[in-house]
Amino acid sequence: MSQKKINLAKIILLDLISVGRVPLILMLMIFVSAMGVVFTTHHSRQAITEKDQSLVERERLDNEWRNLLLEETALSEHSRVQAVAKQDLDMKRPDADKEVIIDLP
Repeated sequence: MSQKKINLAKIILLDLISVGRVPLILMLMIFVSAMGVVFTTHHSRQAITEKDQSLVERERLDNEWRNLLLEETALSEHSRVQAVAKQDLDMKRPDADKEVIIDLP
């Protein structure tokens, strides 16, 4: 019993060629369509991942912005500004006799 080695790829190719061009063109169109679906799905998933990363970054920046607003409010309080002016800059409130009031027309 001698077995003959069969080349399946060769048989499929010869069958496709002998049937005609229409099935070959249809098979090619199906393959191109399938590759388009794969390509579109890949890019959609990449876009969703980038969107999710952008949302995480946005949340981080929002938190940082809120913290900066709180810090600005704390640093600009009148009592703190007055304390820094007295301690660090040796400033003091002018005496009543040295104050000058300017009346604008």
